[in-house]
Amino acid sequence: MKLAQALRSGDPDVLDTLIEKYQHRLMRYLISITGNRATAEDVFQETWLHVLERGHQYREQWKFEVWLFSIARHLVIDLSRRKKGDSLDALMNPDEGAGFEPTASTSSPFDDVLAMEESTRMAQVLSQIPAGYREVLMLRFQEDLALEEMANIIKAPLSTVKSRLYRGLDALRQQIEGSKI
Repeated sequence: MKLAQALRSGDPDVLDTLIEKYQHRLMRYLISITGNRATAEDVFQETWLHVLERGHQYREQWKFEVWLFSIARHLVIDLSRRKKGDSLDALMNPDEGAGFEPTASTSSPFDDVLAMEESTRMAQVLSQIPAGYREVLMLRFQEDLALEEMANIIKAPLSTVKSRLYRGLDALRQQIEGSKI
């Protein structure tokens, strides 16, 4: 059964399969743009409810992960507006939010500790970067999405995505040089 048909019919097995396939990527993305694990978990659940409720709107020609991340992003924007009256794009102040909480999965305890220290330092550096830049950096380098897919998710022109990516990389470089990671 094709994905669009399965979503239209509300097939619970397809939803389970999709959650299993995309849960880690979606959670990483949500943590990175909300800066808060509890908020990310709430939006994560709400995102899958929207997928279930609005599965009939999904079209076969769309890439599922772009549709999924777009839903999640809009939910974060709605949450942000309810809390502060601002959109995600307006949250360009790096002093707001705690950044994301990357996790390490390595084989030895030493590697786990080392990876945790490095991820903590990187989280501190990333928390100093404006949310709009941090979002495109995460979509590009953590989620490995193409620039066009990123533009679809954040509903911005390709030139804006490229600009944010360039500026985000520059801000990241400056933060790393400044913190001497």
